[in-house]
Amino acid sequence: MMMNSFAFWMSTPNLDLLEMAADAGFRRVVLDIEHNGYDADRREALVVAARALGLAVCAKIEAPEPVWVQRAVDLGVDAVILPHVGRLADAEAALATCKFPPLGTRSYAAGRSARFKAPDDDYFARQNREMLCLPMVETAEAFDDVEALLASPLVDGIFVGPFDLALTRGRPTYGFTDQDRADISELAAQAKAAGKQWWMPTWRTEEQVFARDHGATVRVVAAEHQLLSLGLNFVMENLER
Repeated sequence: MMMNSFAFWMSTPNLDLLEMAADAGFRRVVLDIEHNGYDADRREALVVAARALGLAVCAKIEAPEPVWVQRAVDLGVDAVILPHVGRLADAEAALATCKFPPLGTRSYAAGRSARFKAPDDDYFARQNREMLCLPMVETAEAFDDVEALLASPLVDGIFVGPFDLALTRGRPTYGFTDQDRADISELAAQAKAAGKQWWMPTWRTEEQVFARDHGATVRVVAAEHQLLSLGLNFVMENLER
């Protein structure tokens, strides 16, 4: 099994969990910075530790704004996931911050992202190739404009946000229903047509199978709070009373 096609989701800056996940065989982590408390020092420590453990780091940043993109890329992450993206025109300034000129507007920082040394002749082109820019498709606007998003040279793929997508598409919740699957199938087809990646959180077995069969590049298969809940429930169910 190619573990680089799976990821786990961290909701808190928990170094113990990071190390445990690496020991379990994971090779990719998504840091949910948007919804949780990651102060600057702890965020930096997680990136350093993840790299030392051989994990690729994917930062789901606070918002699709250039300042948050710049801070993430300066840490030396491997992918930036941009939440709350609408139409391409509205997000283009943030997307451009993922890439150096002439492709984008990213500013050079002679720090961790450059390995604390002067850049070699291929550094900027290599960063443009290797730093993944993944806008989330979690709004009706992004869904309607996904072809343009995927056609942008700034975009390396999309990250599906199924709950918010279902809500903004007029459904009462996300339940992996026929309508949900139809939307995700459409996004998968658009990504395939553009020759680009698509990623998705897949907490259920049926979601994992669906995403695999539709060519998902990365499936996020474990979340921190989910793991804690499962562990606590297991202990409670097996108590000697």
